[in-house]
Amino acid sequence: MTDALKRLSDEGVAIWLDDLSRKRITSGNLAELIDQSHVVGVTTNPSIFQKAISSGEGYEQQLADLAARKVTVDEAIRMITTADVRDAADILRPVFDATDGQDGRVSIEVDPRLAHDTRATVAEAKQLAWLVDRPNTLIKIPATKAGLPAIADVIGRGISVNVTLIFSLERYRAVMDAYLTGLEQAKAAGLDLSLIHSVASFFVSRVDAEIDKRLDALGTDEAKELRGKAALANARLAYQAYEEVFSSDRWAALEKAGANKQRALWASTGVKDPAYKDTLYVDELVAPNTVNTMPEATLEATADHGRITGDTVRGTYEQAKAELDAIAKLGISYDEVVQLLEDEGVDKFEQAWNDLLKSTEAELKRLAPEA
Repeated sequence: MTDALKRLSDEGVAIWLDDLSRKRITSGNLAELIDQSHVVGVTTNPSIFQKAISSGEGYEQQLADLAARKVTVDEAIRMITTADVRDAADILRPVFDATDGQDGRVSIEVDPRLAHDTRATVAEAKQLAWLVDRPNTLIKIPATKAGLPAIADVIGRGISVNVTLIFSLERYRAVMDAYLTGLEQAKAAGLDLSLIHSVASFFVSRVDAEIDKRLDALGTDEAKELRGKAALANARLAYQAYEEVFSSDRWAALEKAGANKQRALWASTGVKDPAYKDTLYVDELVAPNTVNTMPEATLEATADHGRITGDTVRGTYEQAKAELDAIAKLGISYDEVVQLLEDEGVDKFEQAWNDLLKSTEAELKRLAPEA
């Protein structure tokens, strides 16, 4: 059942689960996925927590205790989410130890309402790292313009980071630059670079969803031929950029000082168009030293019928560039699409967070002791 997952892992792709809930932790399901499905990490985001906590399963007692203490709704959410991340990190600790800190990681995101505030993002990242208090945590910071200096600052303090919501190649290069800047700051401060890790979450399926919509509107044979090509081309060129940056002289000096490469992480790998194979963004993005974070449905589909045939990224760069150029020639603006996707990504996480605030506030009121 898991041969495809084993092959994927053997090819150098770390399999992380893009989901977390208290039920998954307490039922033993997460431990089972680690044991049987080659899962070596977990990512969370505001949408995942909104879904988990709103379900109510496993959160009743903690919510009642928080209501009794009359905490604010913001504090309640932080207490609940960091508890889940802490428990998941403990379950993954053996993986963390066995991989010298590369895997066995759990990601938790800064409040999405702070996405355009550098100083507040840094303060939140420090607070989250302190609250979770586990060495195998990654603090997620969005790759907005305000997020870039925050990434450098937080890395410079020795806090490991998962950079999220990356859609464009230009922004991805800026993210890698921020990581190297942060490592240089950490080195200057005398920190142990070998203890700092980072991944850069490059989003995949949303690129196809938006560009395919524009291709469909054109309706020409040439446009139809390019459907489903943009996301893979974009991600493959991102890996080309990764190879360039992490073979540079600047990187060599940091590597000599003990630094770890910032791995490319393929995010949003659940296929949104039913016309495409449900393992498309797994099968076609196999490359060494990468991470693929999958929703459980994609993980199960890969285990069942994924086709892992070796490296499907290196050697594709010319074709990938030609495909993006062909899309541009049809009048579809790459820059416009990736900026739209970033804006929408921040908005979606902020909306999920606001929904979580509302539902949690309602529960706290319901459970509050009578005066």
